[in-house]
Amino acid sequence: MVSSAKTKSAVKSVDPVWAAIVEGAHQIVADEVSLASMVAATVLNHDSFESALAFRLAERLDHRDVSADLLRQAFDDIINSAPEIGMAARADLAATLERDPACHRAIEPFLYFKGYHALQTHRFAHALYNQGRRDMALYLQSRASQVFQTDINPRVVMGKGIMLDHATGLVIGETASVGDNVSILQGVTLGGTGKDDGDRHPKVGSGVLIGAGAKILGNITIGNCARIAAGSVVLKDVPSQKTVAGVPAKIIGEAGCAQPASVMDQMVLSSIDK
Repeated sequence: MVSSAKTKSAVKSVDPVWAAIVEGAHQIVADEVSLASMVAATVLNHDSFESALAFRLAERLDHRDVSADLLRQAFDDIINSAPEIGMAARADLAATLERDPACHRAIEPFLYFKGYHALQTHRFAHALYNQGRRDMALYLQSRASQVFQTDINPRVVMGKGIMLDHATGLVIGETASVGDNVSILQGVTLGGTGKDDGDRHPKVGSGVLIGAGAKILGNITIGNCARIAAGSVVLKDVPSQKTVAGVPAKIIGEAGCAQPASVMDQMVLSSIDK
């Protein structure tokens, strides 16, 4: 039987995401001396993706209320008890690299993209919430909202392979859920209606593309691989593989492809254009 230490070593040796990040770090150090210290502290001084991720998020969220050191301790505890966070974070990074034409190296979202940082902060906050550490989870939500301009309640269930493109102004309410391989652009709201404190937020399926500024309100379902046009206000269920647009949103056709979130085609043709 292979020992756990050998298994961990084997996993590290075949971690292509971490290897790509380290390669990018060496490139930055060679090309931009002024960033060498930051890159070394964030990436090169660590022996794993998880350790570097915890460090980067803690440094970005650092505040006199709760220091980066304390945040790193909390993140390290979560990583040890919920290793799936590391796998989801890798899938999110791979999704960003695949779908964002402005992203050319794995290290770019890891170091710079606030949408990626906001999503990973939420993953830690969600795990803390599930462990009964509600106040720490809410603190992370508040701090992430200040730093990244992205407000995701810690109760929200998020799948993996998610890209938050730009992410500024994104709001996701308490009882919402988001499936795997979803792409969400800036200014999106997954919100509730009224003052009821029950299940009141949208349930977004897998493979969905949500365009910039879309508002999806109420306890409704967005079917798998649907496409929500930019600026739409969605108040009713959206069937799988359909495109909706307008205020209020209406079905205007098929999604246009099997995986809208991966293709990232936000162009919606009107009947006049066709």
